Amino acid sequence: MTDLFQVPWSDYRSDLLDALWRTLSYTVVSFVGAVLLGLAVALLRLSRAWPARAVAALYTELFKNIPLLAIIFLSYFGLASAGIRLDVFTAGCLSLVVFYAAYLSEIFRSAISGVHTGQTEAGQALGLGRVGIFGHIVLPQAVRQALPGTNTMLVDLLKSTSLLVTVSAAELMSEGRLITSSTFRALEVYLVISAIYFALCYPLSQLLLLLERKVRAGVPLSPWRRRRLRAARALLAQDAPGATAGTDVKAGAV
Repeated sequence: MTDLFQVPWSDYRSDLLDALWRTLSYTVVSFVGAVLLGLAVALLRLSRAWPARAVAALYTELFKNIPLLAIIFLSYFGLASAGIRLDVFTAGCLSLVVFYAAYLSEIFRSAISGVHTGQTEAGQALGLGRVGIFGHIVLPQAVRQALPGTNTMLVDLLKSTSLLVTVSAAELMSEGRLITSSTFRALEVYLVISAIYFALCYPLSQLLLLLERKVRAGVPLSPWRRRRLRAARALLAQDAPGATAGTDVKAGAV
């Protein structure tokens, strides 16, 4: 075992930190883009216009059935041969966005469709428009249903950034390959890189699981909703003494 740990890791600390930062940057940017694109595609799938549904379905089926590695090669090498040159970061994020947006669109579509139509009818009875119904009634309920699948996609996207090693994206796996080429200690290097990925993914998955439990329990997450909940509790507390007094008066009259 003493022969296993012979890499001078202190010499590579700054490079590993830079690679870690780049990995996190790929993850955050790509996930935000995938969520936005996935939501747009999901809404197109639910549109009343059949051309919009057809385009969205074609996109979803296309990118769900093409390997992510092939998409990375097309974004970085394929577009360059066609005269469209993207830097590594843009090509990597674009690949992750279009790939994971296809899966997220299915999760979002299923979650939105799972909201009972009676909720929409109730919003219409209250005089809300389509945007108001979607933003205040449908979307909050759909988020609760979509959260487990979305959380899984986020952790999977973080791990999939390792595939960007094929285009030398300077993320963790690329840095591991560089350290291996200079030290020839492949087992030790990739064990450490794997441990770093585990240290990133496991706490993230546990935090997302905790978030999912809080949302299912009805805990308000946004400051606006927390303020509204406190205001509602204050109103109920003010009404409670009056209700008690009214009950006592009725009891005395009897």
